[in-house]
Amino acid sequence: MGRAFVYVVLGGGVAAGYAALEFARRGGYSRGELCIISEEVAPYERPALSKGYLLPEGPSRLPKFHTCVGANDELLTTKWYKEQGIELVLGTRVISADVRRKTLLTATGETISYKTLIIATGARALKLEEFGINGSDAANICYLRNLEDADKLVNAMNSCSGGNAVVIGGGYIGMECAAALVTNKIKVTMVFPEKHCMGRLFTEKIAEYYENYYTSKGVTFTKGTVLTSFEKDSTGKVTSVILKDGNHLPADMVVVGIGIRANTSLFEGQLLMEKGGVKVNGQMQTSDSSVYAVGDVAAFPIKLFDSDIRRLEHVDSARRTARHAVAAILEPSKTRDVDYLPFFYSRVFTLSWQFYGDNVGEVVHYGDFTSSSARFGAYWVGRGQITGAFLEGGNREEYEALSVIVRRKTKVSDLSELKKQGLAFAIQESKKDVPDGGVTLGEKPAFVWYATAGVVAAVSISAFGYWYGRKRRRW
Repeated sequence: MGRAFVYVVLGGGVAAGYAALEFARRGGYSRGELCIISEEVAPYERPALSKGYLLPEGPSRLPKFHTCVGANDELLTTKWYKEQGIELVLGTRVISADVRRKTLLTATGETISYKTLIIATGARALKLEEFGINGSDAANICYLRNLEDADKLVNAMNSCSGGNAVVIGGGYIGMECAAALVTNKIKVTMVFPEKHCMGRLFTEKIAEYYENYYTSKGVTFTKGTVLTSFEKDSTGKVTSVILKDGNHLPADMVVVGIGIRANTSLFEGQLLMEKGGVKVNGQMQTSDSSVYAVGDVAAFPIKLFDSDIRRLEHVDSARRTARHAVAAILEPSKTRDVDYLPFFYSRVFTLSWQFYGDNVGEVVHYGDFTSSSARFGAYWVGRGQITGAFLEGGNREEYEALSVIVRRKTKVSDLSELKKQGLAFAIQESKKDVPDGGVTLGEKPAFVWYATAGVVAAVSISAFGYWYGRKRRRW
């Protein structure tokens, strides 16, 4: 029993939806030649699960956040896929892949063959058992990666109003879930081993602001320690979290956000791997010419970083690499190597930040870190050039300015002057016509050259502007 397709997209997350839209717009297939295999439903915008999905009133539900609304684009419902002649194979798990034979075997025993495969398998949440801690199957221990996880989390919150929640992890999921729990009138304690939250991106000074803000909303931070075990009642529910430092934290529910791992197991030993993902070239093509990889699972060269191979765990990367892979498949001679500017963002409570580039080099902070409506930022400077830029509370023009100066690797000769100018530096420099080598702070361009550097707009933020919506004004 089996089916054959020309193109198969394996995975049903963000990347799969954006790949489908790119196929449809380029018209590079005939009806019935393109298939998407998903363990869940039709592709949807995963960021909604930690934002609008968790709202206590008027929560977002499917079909409202199917792809590609996250980029202010079309809403791809199952009806849309049918109209486009794209086969959806939903609720289906692939248990093995044979790259040489170009076949996939499903859990039901069906063989699906392809001529070209796009791996969009994403990543899975790391489980406590992988760190030697048992018991995460308890009804009130929650992870957040897919719809099933989100529904379990919502049910736990609904039965926990006024109670205590312990959030394990201080990264993206931990911070966004903590905010959602507070909004649902649940007392929150965050536990993580690092010195401050968002340790992979934030500086200590930036983290201090967000931690103080969360504290003002009732969140308690327990840093520099880890979970070791749980206390449970007779029904198996967790009642207390036991930490390595000996503290016992009361818990009516636990949310675990300790990282993710790319879903590469189907292709290990068949395709080259790097940085924990499937290694691809600038066309998103793997070591097998008929297989491409996109999104969280793909490790691809970043031109801005001298083509260093990176695996980026963010929705913007998933969207853009998916589109690029389809372009490379359908029009290889017209498609240049991907030139991606790493971009990260988050929005919680009334706060909204964006980051571009790489957080390497010397850090220069600027702006107001004191008020609740603060506007502040930071530049990272390496070898006399801007390597990264962060801004809280900016507008579209300001965020675009940051993206421009990071992509241009704008030169900086005086860090004290950079600190003094702050955001104005990015605004001014982004409007300049510059030579290929960039502009040194304080210098005038040697000659005029019209830059063609791309700008990554903040469309993702506006698409999820419902985050706390009107309820934000009550704080």
